[in-house]
Amino acid sequence: MSTTLAQPDLRTRVLRGLAWKGASQVFLQSSRIVVALVLARLLSPHAYGVAGMVLVVTSLVLVFADVALGAALVQRRSLSERDRSTVFWTCLAVGAVFTLIGIGVARPVARFYGEPAVAPLLAVLSLSFFLTALASAQEALLVREFRFRSLELRMMAATAAGAVVGIGAAALGYGPWAIIAQQLAIAVVSSALVWLLSPWRPQLVFSFASLRDLGGFSGNVFGQRVLFYLHRNADNLLVGRFLGAAALGAYALAYNVMLVPFSRIAGPVQDVLFPAFSNLQDEPKRIAAIWLRATRLVGAVSLPALAGLVVVAPDFVHVVLGDRWSRAVPVIQILAWVGLLQSLQTLNSNILQALDRTPTLLRYSIVFFVTHRAAFVVGLQWGIIGIAAGYAISTTLVEPLYAWITARAVGISVLAFARSLAGVAPAALVMAVCVLALRLELLHTGIPTSARLGLCVLVGTVLYLPLCGVLAPELRLELRRLRGAES
Repeated sequence: MSTTLAQPDLRTRVLRGLAWKGASQVFLQSSRIVVALVLARLLSPHAYGVAGMVLVVTSLVLVFADVALGAALVQRRSLSERDRSTVFWTCLAVGAVFTLIGIGVARPVARFYGEPAVAPLLAVLSLSFFLTALASAQEALLVREFRFRSLELRMMAATAAGAVVGIGAAALGYGPWAIIAQQLAIAVVSSALVWLLSPWRPQLVFSFASLRDLGGFSGNVFGQRVLFYLHRNADNLLVGRFLGAAALGAYALAYNVMLVPFSRIAGPVQDVLFPAFSNLQDEPKRIAAIWLRATRLVGAVSLPALAGLVVVAPDFVHVVLGDRWSRAVPVIQILAWVGLLQSLQTLNSNILQALDRTPTLLRYSIVFFVTHRAAFVVGLQWGIIGIAAGYAISTTLVEPLYAWITARAVGISVLAFARSLAGVAPAALVMAVCVLALRLELLHTGIPTSARLGLCVLVGTVLYLPLCGVLAPELRLELRRLRGAES
């Protein structure tokens, strides 16, 4: 049956979805940062790095859990029961296979890293492949129906359970097992709750015709996800293999503090707008308008946050993480640029998928992967700072291409994308320069580091808000429009 929604109904569902995603992301991202910081206090850099070696491999679950068939369930205008059940059984089989593969390669991966402790950790965490696949079809169907309230409450509960388990295990002295237990608890709770929340149950049917039809779309998306996974983990793999667990611990912590939260600032918008874009797939101009407005809103948050963190990074690490993580300071500062560019581009893949431009998306992903991989290999010669610098340079080269491809797909100039940030970018820049001047002045006063950090954050916030009001008045109009649409 068709799932195309009338525009007022679509707008209402999108706004409700954004509200739930926004509320949950405040909880999820803040809790992830807090848990990461607590674990950094409880675990040594070596233990953190050993767990990071395992997560490099098991993060494949994000790629292989549904072999991109979940995205096909969301994008297709109509679905049959045969389509739904076929996707479920396919995902389950793939999850089981990769769980067995994870267990089988545990020892070779440990030998590759030169860390015997990796083997049992990887074998246990490989169970998350099957657990996640068990709920992939139901989750996609809930997204298709815009049931974000159920999805977000479930993710908040799973994250809270993982935090309790992970911190408890770390406090009891279980070392890297704490992070493994945290991830496994999240997988168990989130998958169990999806089954409780979704009324749909698979039938004992399987259709190769349905698989071929859905696979035509999902094949390109799957290829893009594989390349993105390889890119996302290539730097961690190289650091762990050639620079050791302690270096990987510092790099992974900087990566988690910088890229993970801020690249997900657009996450709530991305997750809600993919089914909305799919409903509007015959109206690319409307998709373009939504894309530019969403980019402006994301930039209004990510630009000042990342620019400010570059300035206060030394104080942030000293106060929040501790001096043993001082090695991560320059990495955090360099990766801020990467996080900024990536946070502004996270809607692009959803737009290309909704418009069924998946071959274009796959071709871009090949360029993306090759460019970043070359940068990582070259940068490795200068340690983790070289890796981060190479990442920043290659990101500067490929992300504008991504914006151009997406702008072309929706029929607008890429300059329109740049103009959407014309107000918030200068406001963030002026704020960062003022905070930098303040911090340099405070360095000579003998004020405690914690007080200096707090004062810089306060002044930056107080400066940025009025600057945005003057330089980006369209943000006020956008907020009024959203409030008016909700009422």
